[in-house]
Amino acid sequence: MLRTALSLRLILLVAAFGTAIGALIMFWQGLTLIFEAAQALYHHQDHKLITAAVMEATDIFLFGIVLVIFTYAIVFGFVFKLAKQDRKKLRPWMRPTGMHELKTTLIGAILVYLVVDFATDWAALGVNVSWPLLVKPISILLLAGALRLFTNEPSGEDDSTDTAAQPAPSYPAPVPYPAPSAATNG
Repeated sequence: MLRTALSLRLILLVAAFGTAIGALIMFWQGLTLIFEAAQALYHHQDHKLITAAVMEATDIFLFGIVLVIFTYAIVFGFVFKLAKQDRKKLRPWMRPTGMHELKTTLIGAILVYLVVDFATDWAALGVNVSWPLLVKPISILLLAGALRLFTNEPSGEDDSTDTAAQPAPSYPAPVPYPAPSAATNG
């Protein structure tokens, strides 16, 4: 029974493969937008549209990076268990501490996407801001507040800390007060 349950975690490799393919698609889409912006710059088109395209491409690249992080997190956090010495060799972003960290990363990536999307819309439209356009930044503020509450919540899933390997806190040694001397009591 336990062997069957442990073999089911290999199904998560499908999710890891899907996120890796999604990251490649995002990188390709970002490169396409950068190429289109370069062409628009060469043809002396409107600089607002070029700026919006570059901002959108940057946003797409960031989301692709988040998908790469999720791929590593799924593979090394949920499918394969690395030895402690091998785990320490990985970069910190490749060492997930649990689902709580992944959810926080996803919400943060969505917030970055929304901020860049709003800035791109604003850059493309110019200074003519309408009421419907202001709904997005209000939503961003509400989501950021929810993320702040979410990140302050204890996760209880941290399996990466090793209390034996952490050094004990060092406190400064107490300084004794000078003893009164007999010469000053005179």
